[in-house]
Amino acid sequence: MSNFKYLLSDIKIIDRIGPKTSKILKKKGINSVFDLLLKKPIDKIDRSNVTKIKDLKINEIQTLIVNVKKYNFPRVRNLPNRVNCNDETGVIDCIFFNSYEGYIKKLLPLDTTVTISGKINYYKGKYQITNPTHVSTDKNKILKIQSKYNLTDGINGKKYNYLIDQALKNLPDLTEWHSAKIIEKFENITWKDSIIQLHNPKKNNQESKYMDRLIFDEIFATLLTKSKTRLKLKKIKKNIKIFESLSTKHINNMTNLILTNDQIVSLNQIESDLKSDRKMFRLLQGDVGSGKTIVALLSALNVVRSGYQVSFMAPTEILAQQHYNLCKSLFKNKLYIEILTGKTHYKDRKKILSNLANNKINILFGTHSLFQEKVEYKKLGLIIIDEQHKFGVKQRKALSDKGGKNCDILVMSATPIPRTMIMTIFGDMDTSIIKEKPKNRKSILTYSKSNNKIDEVISFIKKQIVDKNQIFWVCPLIEESKKVDHQSSIERYKNLKSIFGTKIGLLHGLISSEEKTEILNKFLKKEIDILVSTTVIEVGIDFPNATTIVIENSNKFGLSQLHQLRGRVGRGKKQSYCILLFKNSLSENAKKRIKILKSTDDGFKISEDDMKLRGYGDLLGFKQSGMQTFRLADPIQNEDLFLLAEKEIKNIELNNYDISKYNHLLKLYDRADVIVDDF
Repeated sequence: MSNFKYLLSDIKIIDRIGPKTSKILKKKGINSVFDLLLKKPIDKIDRSNVTKIKDLKINEIQTLIVNVKKYNFPRVRNLPNRVNCNDETGVIDCIFFNSYEGYIKKLLPLDTTVTISGKINYYKGKYQITNPTHVSTDKNKILKIQSKYNLTDGINGKKYNYLIDQALKNLPDLTEWHSAKIIEKFENITWKDSIIQLHNPKKNNQESKYMDRLIFDEIFATLLTKSKTRLKLKKIKKNIKIFESLSTKHINNMTNLILTNDQIVSLNQIESDLKSDRKMFRLLQGDVGSGKTIVALLSALNVVRSGYQVSFMAPTEILAQQHYNLCKSLFKNKLYIEILTGKTHYKDRKKILSNLANNKINILFGTHSLFQEKVEYKKLGLIIIDEQHKFGVKQRKALSDKGGKNCDILVMSATPIPRTMIMTIFGDMDTSIIKEKPKNRKSILTYSKSNNKIDEVISFIKKQIVDKNQIFWVCPLIEESKKVDHQSSIERYKNLKSIFGTKIGLLHGLISSEEKTEILNKFLKKEIDILVSTTVIEVGIDFPNATTIVIENSNKFGLSQLHQLRGRVGRGKKQSYCILLFKNSLSENAKKRIKILKSTDDGFKISEDDMKLRGYGDLLGFKQSGMQTFRLADPIQNEDLFLLAEKEIKNIELNNYDISKYNHLLKLYDRADVIVDDF
């Protein structure tokens, strides 16, 4: 076995890891020696200082030298065994649960001096150590400063530290993979030294240069893999799409729209990709209400003008219908467009499929059903995927392959995320970002109200209904919960119905998709004044007549989620409002979230603040997005290292470096699967 292969070996190769310990570790995601070594300590325990009994501190881990004086082995079942010890300043009992007499007598021989270490308790006027973790009869032995790890049941700190020590003994010297320029930034320290110092409790590992080196390696491995995927896609040759670029004047005359600067830049970037002989694989990201769909539809028009078809895929039928309606109103009768959903009648479906196969349909809207086996395109040139941030790299690649070599891909996301997360999730794609809002769109006025002022909110809602406006009322739970004191959507629905009468709707995750679509359509048609809902309100759907959203227990939502919910209103020409209801006793974090939301409507700033408060893994469900979870890196805290890695990778791409020297790095961080053919 080569030294490098040792790092990728099963953890059972380490001394004292049998089947039971192996199973425990693997449940924690520790499968290899490297996995074990990359689990950073969370703190350190100093067992090197000996304390006298009179100076002991409760609930702290401390070390003391004592004399073993007396055993107490009760014959009553379930009572613990007790060993009485003392020094010249006082007495202490060592308490043992589920331990045999023979084991205790061997561990603590009577009338001997021993060194013990453990957490100090105080019970019935006496100090105690329960199941002391470190015991030695060698009075000259000085216990060490030890690293403290986030452990699981079945493995104590003493054993875990032993396993780390064993793993470090065989740590190989690996050939440096980074350039001299990069290594210089980390004071020329090696990967091996970084791993050793990571587990050295005498170092401040959390803020050290050694930690930075390891964090950079992890980020670099991830972004290099994304870069390689992106470059592979760019090598795919396609036929260029020939069309005359749309001028802003032409767009204004045709659609009566005045594009923002960001929309124009994004449209130009997409046009450039479409005209290129390289396959487009682009993310169009924009804040709530920034006009991404307009840019996507104008891009679709260009593709149609070049003689190709477009497939526009949305996550739900109602969103697909909305895109279809918008396209129809924008381009009037200039294009032949259709919509295909699960509700499409068999006879209509048959006709649509026939016209699609004969290249009569220019743009087909629908859900994922657009790519079922029976759906055949004659000349597909562009796939637009809306709100699919849950698509991982492999799913996007599979969809791209299905479209054929001449088919470009445009992915839209209304979830503003910081640049470091874009690198991580969408690093295999080029990116266009729309931050500006259309100039005619009014800012949503955001207010916070405590629950004891709900009567004021009800009065405000009554005025909105008199003015023929509609309202969303969002609650966190579906039914009343005894464990969590939130207002449920069902209870709130009943309450509002008793006040306002019959034109109240209820929407939550337990109703069928057919019922959900029916309720949302009723709301769109203004048959419902107030829609009480959980957080299942679709991102991206336009309800132009909805001017107010009330969010109950707003302190229980994340910032990004509150921003997305707020974006359900403010889609029309009228002034819109967001009312954040909260309980009187708010945590400091909740106060910060509400203050931030009231101060800005910039979704990108909000998402960065959200990540600082909650961590990137919780941001709008990105744990399920297909992104690789970092073990050491944090996209907010380590932004400088992300930017350094991005700069180095661009340098590698520009100079066409041989990346085979990074093989060990990529294999260690499990990033080799995408580029294994280059090894």
